[in-house]
Parts: sequence; structure tokens; C-alpha cells
Amino acid sequence: MGVKQLSVFEEVNEKEVRRIIAKELKQYRALKVAIQNKTERYQEGVEDLFPSFSRKEKEKELKVRQIDRALDNALDEIELQIIKQKYFSSTRVKDINLYLDMGLTKDRYYSHKRQAILLIATALDII
Repeated sequence: MGVKQLSVFEEVNEKEVRRIIAKELKQYRALKVAIQNKTERYQEGVEDLFPSFSRKEKEKELKVRQIDRALDNALDEIELQIIKQKYFSSTRVKDINLYLDMGLTKDRYYSHKRQAILLIATALDII
């Protein structure tokens, strides 16, 4: 007779969570630039420099602030370094290059990466 583990958290589909977080972190870079560009336009007195099909400025700003907060407060140094190098680089970075550059074993790297993604998802109330 097997013993079932009790958990306060329900099971989550980690693959789906990783996919969502990766998408949000990639989009975050563009949103952050959009907010900086908007601020610059307002400072220069130019509002309609480009045509806009979306008027969701508040949502964009809120999303950036909440992701900033999650990155600043939910992750340790190693987790933050992994996320920044993996998702905020302008070039595609392979995991093997990251863990070799960081001096981590493959297992430790993936453990930190997994933990970082779950912490971000928790901080953003995705899980």
C-alpha cells in the first residue's frame, strides 16, 4: 500500500508554466522599451510618433512593474543571473553555455532555473 504525499499546493503543469513564463519574459523586454519610448515622446512633446493599434498603456506599465518586482524580490543572485542571461539577451543563449560559463553543474543549473521559473510564476500569481 503506497503512501500519498500531502501537499498544500495543487499539481501544476510545469511545462506549461515554463512556456508561459518564457513568453512573458521575452515580451517584458519589448514592453520595457515601449514604456521608455513613451516617456521619451512625452518629454519631447510628441505623442503620436507612430500609429498605435493598442491602447493598453496601463496594463503594459503594470505588467513591467510586477515583473520588475518579481525579479528584484523573489529570486536569489544565481536565479536572477540565469533568467537575465537566458531571457533578456538579444541573442539566443543555450543552457549548456550558461551553466558552463557560470561554473555550475548541469543538475544545479537546471535546479536553479526551475526554481526561478516557479518563483516568478508564484510572484506573478500564475500558479
